[in-house]
Amino acid sequence: MGNNHKGFTLIELLVAMTVGLIVMAGVSVTYRSQQKSYLLQEQMAAMQQNLRAAMYHMEKEIRMAGCDPDHTANAQIVTANATSITFTKDIRGANEGSLPDGDTNDPNENITYYLNSGELRRNDPNGIGDQVIADNLSALNFVYLDQADTKLDDDGAGNVTASIARVRSVEITLLANTGRGDRGFQDNTVYTNQVGDTIFGPAGDNRRRKLLTTCIKCRNLGL
Repeated sequence: MGNNHKGFTLIELLVAMTVGLIVMAGVSVTYRSQQKSYLLQEQMAAMQQNLRAAMYHMEKEIRMAGCDPDHTANAQIVTANATSITFTKDIRGANEGSLPDGDTNDPNENITYYLNSGELRRNDPNGIGDQVIADNLSALNFVYLDQADTKLDDDGAGNVTASIARVRSVEITLLANTGRGDRGFQDNTVYTNQVGDTIFGPAGDNRRRKLLTTCIKCRNLGL
């Protein structure tokens, strides 16, 4: 009887191993690509949520700048700089829930917003003090407008001092960045505010960024 041993030849085994390696490599590349896409989308979502939350806090409070029901508290915008703002308002008494009492010495009545090392900070000296509102921010910019929506700029750098009593609206521009870089991406964008002033860039790094801007009518100023 002749030999009838069935099996794989060395060439067949090598071909099978090569095909298997190619398939595994394809699966690995696909997995890594999908994982990178998922992480990027997660970072982008966190960045947008962070950006909206920061803008919400500032918009809500700056709109109330100058609130002075009894016209005795001298509530106003105190400092109007391109990268920070301080304002006062009379919205309560010494006790929480009490009516305005004619001063701006109570919690949440003397507020400063500014950017420090990528963190949006809110300072309330009469309340909880300095706190972080949002992080992973590349730029914060304020533009001040008068009754005719004309930009006020006393020093040519966006800061308003002599014309501060004429401020009626505040444009806020926030630039957020992802917490991690995106390998293979480079941000060479120059970011500007609503009036075309450069506020950041080009960074030249690999972080993704998103710009958000809004204009707030300070309904209590000039009354």
